[in-house]
Amino acid sequence: MSVIGEQIKLYRIENNMTQETLGQLVGVTTQAISRWERGGTPDAELLPRIAEVLGVSVDALFGLEKQNIAVSLARRLCGMTQAEAFRYAFDVCWAIEVGLAGNASAIDDFVNRFAVQSIVSDEQTKDYFAKTVLNEGMANARISPGLSHFFLMLQPKEGVGKCLSDFESLRRVFALLADEKLLRIIFYMYSLPLMPVATALIAKNVGLDVRETDRCMQQLCACKLFTRSVVATLDGEINAYTYRRESFALPLLCFADELAGQDARPFFGDFKRDKPLL
Repeated sequence: MSVIGEQIKLYRIENNMTQETLGQLVGVTTQAISRWERGGTPDAELLPRIAEVLGVSVDALFGLEKQNIAVSLARRLCGMTQAEAFRYAFDVCWAIEVGLAGNASAIDDFVNRFAVQSIVSDEQTKDYFAKTVLNEGMANARISPGLSHFFLMLQPKEGVGKCLSDFESLRRVFALLADEKLLRIIFYMYSLPLMPVATALIAKNVGLDVRETDRCMQQLCACKLFTRSVVATLDGEINAYTYRRESFALPLLCFADELAGQDARPFFGDFKRDKPLL
C-alpha cells in the first residue's frame, strides 16, 4: 500500500466514511477509492479535493504533516453543518470526560452508550451527569433530552481563588440573579433574538413600570450583561436595551439549574483531589 493510500484509508475511517461516500464526495468511483487504498495513487489534481473532504492538509496525505488532534478536529468541524458540528463536538467533550476519569474499562460502554445522539432521542431519559475533579483540573458534563453542556477547567498554578475577581464583585453578580425583577428581565430578554428592545416593551412583559424597568436595566448594564442605546421617535428619545453577544448569564443559569435539581448527582466520574478547590 502506498503512503497516500494508507493515509486516505486512515482519514476515511476516522471520518466514519465508506469508500462509496468518499468516492461520491470526491467525484470518483468506489473502485477508484478501493484501488488507491490497495496501493494505487490518485491523480495529483484530485489531491486538494481529497484533502478537503477528509478535513486534512495535502501534506497529511503524503504523511509529511504530523496531525495535531486539535487541528484535525477543527478541520473536521469546519466541514460540517452547524447542527452536525455541535453534536459531534459534544460527543468529543463526553469522550474527554470519560477519558479524564482514567477508567479505560469504561470507555467503550460510556462513550457509546451515552453519545449525545442516543440520549436526546429518548425523551423519557433522565439527566445524566459526570464530574471529574482532579489536582490538575476539573470537568463537568450534563446530557439530557432538553439540555446538554460541558465545562472544562485547567488548574491555575496559583489556585482558582487567586484568579477570580474580588469577593465583593462576585457577590454583586450573584445578587443580580437573586433579585426576582432582574432575573425576570434576563429571562425575557434572552428569549428574544439579539435586537434593541424599548424600555416600555420590557416593562410590559415583566410586570414593572417603565421607571423601575429603566432602573433595573441600569444595574444590568453596569454588570455588562446588557448595553443601552437611545432611539429617536416621534414622541422623543427613548431608551432601548440589547443583551451582550457573549450572553454571560446563560452558563450561570445552566449550572444553577443543575444545582436546583433534586437528583442532580453525578452517575459517573472521579474525585481524586488533595488541593483546595479555591
